[in-house]
Order: sequence, then structure tokens, then C-alpha cells
Amino acid sequence: MLDSLGSLRSLTAGPWIYPVVATSILLDVFLPVLPSGFLVITAATAAASATAATPDVPSLIPLLLCAATASVLGDFLAYRLALRGGARLDRTIARSRRLSMAQERLGTALARGGGLLVVLARFAPAGRSVVSLGAGAAKRRVEEFLPWSALAGITWASYSVGLGWLGGQWLGATWFSAGVSTLALFLAGGLAAYLIRRPPEAPAPAS
Repeated sequence: MLDSLGSLRSLTAGPWIYPVVATSILLDVFLPVLPSGFLVITAATAAASATAATPDVPSLIPLLLCAATASVLGDFLAYRLALRGGARLDRTIARSRRLSMAQERLGTALARGGGLLVVLARFAPAGRSVVSLGAGAAKRRVEEFLPWSALAGITWASYSVGLGWLGGQWLGATWFSAGVSTLALFLAGGLAAYLIRRPPEAPAPAS
């Protein structure tokens, strides 16, 4: 356990962990295979072991702000690229059933003043990419998309950091703890994917 704790601290020690986490989160909207969630959880797990004698482990508040900010910025970059993508991007989306459905559902949700889909998609595998690109391709106004993206980024970052910290508190700052917390993040992603894919309920017929 002590060896595991030492290796976990050595991986996350130093201020470099913040730009690494931010870069991973920023880019995984374009490359969903990047392990940004695992990096956040690992850093938060190490933060759970912080004492006066270990000032080099990550701090929770800077880690949370770093993760949330990078998430929102990545969403906005993908949205802006899709917004300016033109006819070529429109053809790409038209060939993708997943992107087309996300674009349609997102447009309906935002038009009704709700953006729960944006928040759920932040947890689903590749859902963040699909929704951010779909919002831009559908030419949704930034004031319709960005507030929900901010809420999604804050929610995802808080959940991920919280999982890592709580796992470190309950199970110790070990790789096993980080793995259990990462599994909990994947389970949340699976639930979010299920809720997104579930067809919307048909409106009740007028009597």
C-alpha cells in the first residue's frame, strides 16, 4: 500500500499536473480516447492524502477549477469549429446517424429552454463531442449552448474530483482506489448514454 501511495504521489506531484489535466480535457472533445477522466480522478485521489508534510500533491480547488474551465473551453472550441464548418461539415453530419440525431434532439431541447441533454452528454462516451459539434452545426446561438456547457463542465468536474477524493478517503490514496472511482465514472457514463438514447416520450393525445 505504501508503494502504491508513493507511486501515485510521484505521478501527480508538482504543478505540472494541472496543465497536463487541462490539456487532456481540452483535447478529448476532439480525441475522446484520451484518459482525461482517469487523470482527474488520479489527481483527486492523491489530493486525499494531502498533509502538511506533502505540499506537492494536487489541491482540490485548483484541480476542480482547472478541469471545469478546460471542459467548457474545449466544448466552445468544438462548437465554434462546427459553426464555421460550412457545407463540408454539414455533409459529414448528414452521413452520421448519431450526429444527425444528436443535432435534432439538441435543437429541440434548447428551443424549449432546456439543456439537460448537454449535461448528460458530458458523461456519455464521446457524447460531449457529438453534442458540441451538433450545436455548432445546427447554428444554435452561443447564449443557448454555452450556459449549459458551463453547467455540464462544472457538474462533470465536480463529480470526477469528488469521486477521486472520496475514494482516496475511504480506500486510501492507492491505484485500487483510483480504479474503483474510475469505474464509478464509467457507470455514470453508461447511465447517461442510456438516457440520451432513450426515445422521447410521445405527447399525450388531446382529449
